[in-house]
Amino acid sequence: MTFLDIKNAKAAILVKQNSPLIVDDIQFPKQLDYGQVLVKVLVSGICGSQLGEISGAKGEDKYIPHLLGHEGCGIVKAIGPGVKTVKVNDKVVMHWRPGSGIQSDPPKYKFQGRDLNAGWVTTFNEYGIISENRCTSINKDLDPEIGSLLGCAVTTGFGVVENNAKLKIGESIVIYGAGGIGLSVIEAAKAVSAWPIIAVDIFDNRLNLAREIGATHIINGKSGDVENKINSILKNKPLNVFIDNTGIPSIIELGYSLVDKFGIIVLVGVPKIGNNINIFSLPLHFGKTIVGSHGGESNPDSDIPRYINHFIKNKVDPKKIITQRFDLENINKAIDSIKSGDTAGRIIIELSHKK
Repeated sequence: MTFLDIKNAKAAILVKQNSPLIVDDIQFPKQLDYGQVLVKVLVSGICGSQLGEISGAKGEDKYIPHLLGHEGCGIVKAIGPGVKTVKVNDKVVMHWRPGSGIQSDPPKYKFQGRDLNAGWVTTFNEYGIISENRCTSINKDLDPEIGSLLGCAVTTGFGVVENNAKLKIGESIVIYGAGGIGLSVIEAAKAVSAWPIIAVDIFDNRLNLAREIGATHIINGKSGDVENKINSILKNKPLNVFIDNTGIPSIIELGYSLVDKFGIIVLVGVPKIGNNINIFSLPLHFGKTIVGSHGGESNPDSDIPRYINHFIKNKVDPKKIITQRFDLENINKAIDSIKSGDTAGRIIIELSHKK
């Protein structure tokens, strides 16, 4: 058995839907179970999935109170029985897509004398007990902020392009929603020389960053007549791929009407429960495709090192999508900044001194 020296740590806890997170101490179990890894969290990203959990986008949350966060980077401090893919002092990416190793039981934390739920990975906490198959070792010299992005934003964005859309050189793409994942989709589309790369969002600051990242054209969704503007850019060129990051049914329906008869619509965003899309399905029988993305179907074991090599070889800086940094005590300000559109890209929560 691996007994833990740590007894308490700060964490951001969801105690009520549509309410601010509570930042407080949580209590750790005395030991690590089979397949569990204790990680000191250095940095964490905030993904739209966490905003959905807070707002109840998928319905009632039956696991409150619970911890949040699924993309981060940290240092391994202890390993439980059976763990073989990581070792103490490794720098690791924490990700929600399963990789190699054991899928452990979820950790058993306490908060204010009651059970505190957590999944196989959480990153809004100074220390976390993570399932082995949610940790991937990386070079100790890699910037932990890049490591954090590899937990979801980058692997999802690049996976959407590679695995879901199967975007080819010279094909056209519309990315509707230019947040952290949308920006990574744009980076990936640029990497495969797609054209045009059209970014649509309702915030000009995000669109300006999208152009800097690699979008060839930008459209503000509030400016009206988005469909005609996209068609004007295409100039009779077929639209091959439409990526929806919003989960808004009317936008999904727009994408369905815009793509070519052999085009593909990739759904990254998830509509709120009860919000259904309305389409004429006949084109689906003749080549048009709608696919729901599950983290870009990424494989952390192979994709994380491959993307790191891509960044190094091509001198790509994925950190360009990071536009704000907060400490854990101010995580609710960070969340409000995302909701309001004040932040253009990904927000990073700094939980510990970065090494």
